[in-house]
Amino acid sequence: MNESEFHGAVDAVLARVETALEREEDLEVDLESGILTITCPDGTRIIVNRQTPNREIWVAARSGGFHFTWREGEWRDTRSGDELFASLSRILASQAGENISWK
Repeated sequence: MNESEFHGAVDAVLARVETALEREEDLEVDLESGILTITCPDGTRIIVNRQTPNREIWVAARSGGFHFTWREGEWRDTRSGDELFASLSRILASQAGENISWK
């Protein structure tokens, strides 16, 4: 994946997350300069952003930091191999008490 393709792919991920979470009344979602900040009801935050030099998407949450790389047609955690949206669902359920559908 070249840099242009990477940016397009990450923009699509961020837009998908933003669109899905804007429907949730208890979450505040802000996408600015390629950084998506999700503020949970308790004031904690989940940050999703791009790491261009490594061609990764990084997620920072109360439960830790996660790096996702494009592998086998999906964004996969570099350690566990978990898929990005499945991981975000678990993080949001744990940290915000929200069950999110990624339709």
